Amino acid sequence: MVAKLLRTIVQGGIDAILPPRCGGCGDVTDTTHAVCADCWAGLRFITAPQCACCGYPFELDDSANIFDPSGNGANTLCAGCLQRKPAFDMARAALVYDDCSRDYLLRFKHADRGDLTPLLARWLFQAGHGIWDHTDLIVPVPLHRRRLLARRYNQSGLLAANLSRMSGVSWDGLVLRRARNTRSLGGLGPSSRKREVGGAFGVDAARAIKCNLAGARVVLVDDVLTTGATANACVRALKQSGAMHVSVITVARVVR
Repeated sequence: MVAKLLRTIVQGGIDAILPPRCGGCGDVTDTTHAVCADCWAGLRFITAPQCACCGYPFELDDSANIFDPSGNGANTLCAGCLQRKPAFDMARAALVYDDCSRDYLLRFKHADRGDLTPLLARWLFQAGHGIWDHTDLIVPVPLHRRRLLARRYNQSGLLAANLSRMSGVSWDGLVLRRARNTRSLGGLGPSSRKREVGGAFGVDAARAIKCNLAGARVVLVDDVLTTGATANACVRALKQSGAMHVSVITVARVVR
């Protein structure tokens, strides 16, 4: 009781000196790690109906691009997953990748805005509803050591650590490694992206044993799902090292 009162007093003092601000526009808000009403209105959250595999959002009347083998709507697949199943078992994203969400992610990745981590992690946690209770390990998409030294932090690692605290699921930022320093994938087409990340990821055998990767149900965390090339390359490495089931959770995904 006393400890709780002290935390309340300390937090009140911090808020008086450094009031909570909107993660979007920076205006003062009533709640920490939140966004104001105007910024909230600009966010496009992904909800059902969506592809049961990759999470691609459907229009309510878009029956031409979906197929449900069960006939009950629970296993609806998009045309892309019907044509070629991804390496991952499931993917979910919190937001549509557009000008609004891009601004959050660019600041988070390249402008030292680690303070956005709790906000983005909360959206990720909600996007993964129903997944966390069946997860054994959370793994972030790794950066190559050169890029990590230049940026000083791995944004996916920050998200994974927060998701671990929220879900109670352990995380490991070293079991999956980027063995080759790939170039930026921005501006590359699907086939070029696939070639660029082919063989770029591997699993540390000692860490795999330590975190019980064999037979594990893993959640792979990244910031954006574009063509799925990076996610698929990571998932293949994890499954080749014994992971039983791998889901992908991202802050945003491209919707075409």
